[in-house]
Amino acid sequence: MYRSLLFLCFCFAVLILVCFASMGEAVEILVHSNGFSSNLDDGSLDDHEADQITAINNTNKNIDTDDQSSCGWFEEDIDDHLKWSFALNSTLYIGASEYQEIALLDTKHFGKVLVIDGKMQSAEIDEFVYHECLVHPALLYHPNPITVFIMGGGEGSAAREVLKHKSIEKVVMCDIDQEVVDFCRKHLTANRKAFSDEKLDLVIDDAKAELERREEKFDVIFGDLADPVEGGPCYQLYTKSFYENVIKAKLKHNGIFVTQAGPAGVLTHKEVFSSIYNTLRHVFKYLTVYTAHIPSFADTWGWVMASDEPFSLDASQIESRIKERINGELLYLTGPSFLSSTIMNKSVNKSLLNETHVYTEENARFIYGHGKAYLA
Repeated sequence: MYRSLLFLCFCFAVLILVCFASMGEAVEILVHSNGFSSNLDDGSLDDHEADQITAINNTNKNIDTDDQSSCGWFEEDIDDHLKWSFALNSTLYIGASEYQEIALLDTKHFGKVLVIDGKMQSAEIDEFVYHECLVHPALLYHPNPITVFIMGGGEGSAAREVLKHKSIEKVVMCDIDQEVVDFCRKHLTANRKAFSDEKLDLVIDDAKAELERREEKFDVIFGDLADPVEGGPCYQLYTKSFYENVIKAKLKHNGIFVTQAGPAGVLTHKEVFSSIYNTLRHVFKYLTVYTAHIPSFADTWGWVMASDEPFSLDASQIESRIKERINGELLYLTGPSFLSSTIMNKSVNKSLLNETHVYTEENARFIYGHGKAYLA
């Protein structure tokens, strides 16, 4: 009797599966090599989008999943045996430009996110943390910033933060990828005002070539670049020769250079953060490093600020300059919080002091990930 009951249950289960398969209800999940998963038969992609996905993903594989949601997931490889995964509402754009793989995703947790070469670049919900940290310290320490050059920054967020400063008269934003700029301009509504500001000079070009071509100098230069990944388009903009021969030559007296410097967590700061710091230490007299946790990056992030003039403001002076110089209210940065962000934990501090690697074209370091080769 017991065996007969088990047999009947088994037959009933098989019948249900057959029925669902014949009705087209079975869900097949495809995981692409750059991290995207989606329903194969949802009919949401036109022929052009399907061709783009095929071009980007050379190696695909089917997996079994217990997730019954039809929204799909994005996975970023953070390291060997470690992935960062989040659910999607929809894919707004996916394709490959001349220089890199690009995606704009609408995620359930982080809102719209920009992904380049399979790596998270910016998320709608917390991008203000990254961009306030990148932009405001240098502009507040500078005695009177008027002209600014932004390397990269195609999404427009860095320009948005720069334009909050009352003293700014000109912002040159130079991004190599027209396609990134175009779809960020279209989809990232928070930055539309910045893109239309008459103070913004938007240039589509290689930042190194553009800086070399210009005769003018700048009060502050920002490196809002993609992470240095092997084969990517911008690792050469983290090198000693570039800092020495291009960046420093294009800064005015009292000029300040700031670059994002990659992950700076206890386990990740040796990837590129300590090397970028040491490289700039060979070029400028005074450096300040600082960090902040970026939830969508799943790590602490680092920046390096460099100048031949000392950084000497205290917390109250920074607070005063925020009130005097900035239109509107900052969401993250304060005087005390910035100064606290410049204090490294023992592990990171020791690595910075002991770092000997200097970033060069021949001896570069890369964060974990991939890139699409670009030859200038």
